[in-house]
Amino acid sequence: MSPDSQPTAASPEARESRRFGRRALLTGGAAGAGLGAALGFGAALGIPGLRDTPTARAVEFGGESLPCHGVHQAGITTPPTAHQRYVAYTLRPETDRDALTRMFRILTGDIEGLTSGVAPLADSEPELAARPARLTITIGVGQALVERVDPELRPKWLAPLPKFSRDRFSGSYDGGDLLVLLQADDPLPLAHAARMLDRDLRSFATHSWTQQGFRQAREAEADGTTMRNLMGQVDGTINPRPKDEDFADLVWLTGSGTASDGNPGWLAGGSALVFRRIRMELDTWDQIDRPGREQTIGRTLSDGAPLTGGSEHTPVDYEATNEFGLPVVPAYAHIRRARSEDLGERIFRRAVNYDDGGESGLLFACYQRDPLSQYVPIQERLDELDLLNEWVTHTGSAVFAILPGFTPERGLGATLLT
Repeated sequence: MSPDSQPTAASPEARESRRFGRRALLTGGAAGAGLGAALGFGAALGIPGLRDTPTARAVEFGGESLPCHGVHQAGITTPPTAHQRYVAYTLRPETDRDALTRMFRILTGDIEGLTSGVAPLADSEPELAARPARLTITIGVGQALVERVDPELRPKWLAPLPKFSRDRFSGSYDGGDLLVLLQADDPLPLAHAARMLDRDLRSFATHSWTQQGFRQAREAEADGTTMRNLMGQVDGTINPRPKDEDFADLVWLTGSGTASDGNPGWLAGGSALVFRRIRMELDTWDQIDRPGREQTIGRTLSDGAPLTGGSEHTPVDYEATNEFGLPVVPAYAHIRRARSEDLGERIFRRAVNYDDGGESGLLFACYQRDPLSQYVPIQERLDELDLLNEWVTHTGSAVFAILPGFTPERGLGATLLT
């Protein structure tokens, strides 16, 4: 089953099977605390007629689970959730290839359990895992981790990005050897899963940085509505869709090449993730009038329609001029600078907002086959002449290789380690 399937309520049988699956084999089949509570919750879903009551709908809303197995990891093209958390780690010096093998085995078992609503073994609060709320956990690896296995396996794009003029990095949100990306509709199972995985990783790595993000709550708007960022803009209108014919060519690695050409075989089914933490200078943005904001972006604030007319998804007429003969979409407008004639330069965006104690902004993330040929050219144009640069500052950056999907028989990281 694809990791991007529609959510289904986790059944008691599925929970019990996952509970005594891979994780139990790793620990000698020991039973963890709280299984009875998890099964009791699952049994409640089977009460005849329950689905016809308002209470049933509330149970289903938080009890939904998404499959974690497939060719690709869940959490990339899965429908966006309300909450995200990025957690980056630095490997301990003693973590060698054998230790990484153990680490990925443990991660695999706990991801299988947590995403299906089953508490990890020795979890003292199993009730917190019982309602996963579409929880997905996506794992990425950095340059140093791959080189710890074998330097020859590192793709050339798996390295820090070139320096841009708007970069103001403090070291607080940069790089990392291992990435854990958690997404869910409820912050409670997300926070619990993050703590359980952090416990798994303590013997292998130390915490580097964490960033929490959010978007509109589920059902606050119709499905498919483009997110708004904290500047009030409709953010992400132009984005490849998983159903597009060329989506796979833009996002998924095929494993047909070698590390030297940027597409190593062990990454078949994986992708390249670029993460950028972008602070918004909202105090000065608030001083700009509405027409000035719309000229900066090239779209109306009300509905995201291009200044040349129509609705949000109407193609932009970049040749249109006003009564003075000037372009309707200015040369410095964000949408014009981000645009490319090269269809191969497109990226798949997954951005969310952040708000940290008076500082707000965007956690920009994009997936592609090769950041050097897809993301970097776009950012170079924006860096050169984008009026929006007056109100944004890039404060963090990282590049990770997102591992291929996994199965119950072949766990996370198997292609890299074997």
